Amino acid sequence: MAPRSLEPIFLLMIVVVSVVPVTVKAAYSSIHEVLKSHGLPAGLFPESVKSYNLDQRGVLEVHLDRPCMAKYENRVLFETVVRANLSFGHLKGLEGLSQEELFLWLPVKDIIVDDPSSGLILIDIGFAHKQLSLSLFEDPPICRSQGISMKMAGRKSIGFQDQR
Repeated sequence: MAPRSLEPIFLLMIVVVSVVPVTVKAAYSSIHEVLKSHGLPAGLFPESVKSYNLDQRGVLEVHLDRPCMAKYENRVLFETVVRANLSFGHLKGLEGLSQEELFLWLPVKDIIVDDPSSGLILIDIGFAHKQLSLSLFEDPPICRSQGISMKMAGRKSIGFQDQR
């Protein structure tokens, strides 16, 4: 039996623990595990991810050592920092990711997997949506710098120059 002087403290601890919500953040060892736990394929980000941060609001920030290019169906450019709002099956409001379409580099806005059993992933590039096979994104791609400047500030920064 506990001494009488400890009983009020013990009761107070029980009340506090039962009233105060406890938030447990799952510990993920990699960005690829984070993606899988949110219903997305592990290969959406390259294997060379240096670090990532996922805050309580679902804002995901992925850091790479340098900008790089990977290939899925088309070529994709990752900036040094890629940001998005992460929820189950969705990466919304992406920043720092562009995809090559018909010789143009277009920003990827959203990546959505509504129904994993369909085997499809939806890539939203603003004015168009593209459905691709989820199998293209199973494994993290190798991302290479390819010796090009990829500041992504405009066409000139990725090798295009205005012709006058």
